[in-house]
Amino acid sequence: MSNPFPGMNPYLERKSLWEGVHHRLITYAANHLQRLLRPRYYVSLEERMYVVETAREIQPDVALKRHDKPRTGSVAVLEATYDPPLVLQIEPMEHTEGYIHILDRERGMRLVTVIELLSPTNKEPNSQGRALYLRKQAEILKSDVHLVEIDLLRDGEYTLAAPLGRLREQVRQPWHYLVSIRRADEPERFLLYPRTVRERLPVIPIPLAIGEGEVALDLQALFNQCYEDGAYGDVVDYRELPPPPPFSAEDVAWMDALLRQKGLR
Repeated sequence: MSNPFPGMNPYLERKSLWEGVHHRLITYAANHLQRLLRPRYYVSLEERMYVVETAREIQPDVALKRHDKPRTGSVAVLEATYDPPLVLQIEPMEHTEGYIHILDRERGMRLVTVIELLSPTNKEPNSQGRALYLRKQAEILKSDVHLVEIDLLRDGEYTLAAPLGRLREQVRQPWHYLVSIRRADEPERFLLYPRTVRERLPVIPIPLAIGEGEVALDLQALFNQCYEDGAYGDVVDYRELPPPPPFSAEDVAWMDALLRQKGLR
């Protein structure tokens, strides 16, 4: 089944699905760019890894009952029945995030462009994932490397490099998804592509070595391929609402009409 939405499918923002979506989109984008850019450029799939802690609650089944017999010469300990505690078990888990490097083979494999597709951990306040992402973002902004950031997640803290205050001044209409491109040779400018759930994802320019132009990347075509290859139509229940944050009443009504028209409700 093909993607029923004209653009981003908000049901795929669910955390249980997003990791697979992320891996596919990054891989498809890298494969597409490599076909366009070889042999001058090498498109590398990179990974950022860190440990995240997940909490698991364990509720004891029974109370502990303690019987202590006083030893000779010691103070007697009264029989005590303890209320069962709630045990918080911290389980460290390794988390990996993929991103793309475009390297110039004619200049000794020099890094020219970084493409990032944001994950929920990049947008989680006070998290290690967000701290690491912002640190790398700051390093790129100080270098002569282009930065392309793609945010297809409505939930979480704003994380892109484009200043949010200035962005809101320029874009008065609300948006759900955003792509930001910052060229190293034009550091004071950001190319922005805001989109709502009702709109097609954009075709964006991927900048190459300074003075060498750019190539096009069709995000909607890649996302539609990802949806079909991942068989997400078999596992998404469109009778439910999409994951939070909630859409406006107008957008909910629009989605309901769309999904009914497609026979999914």
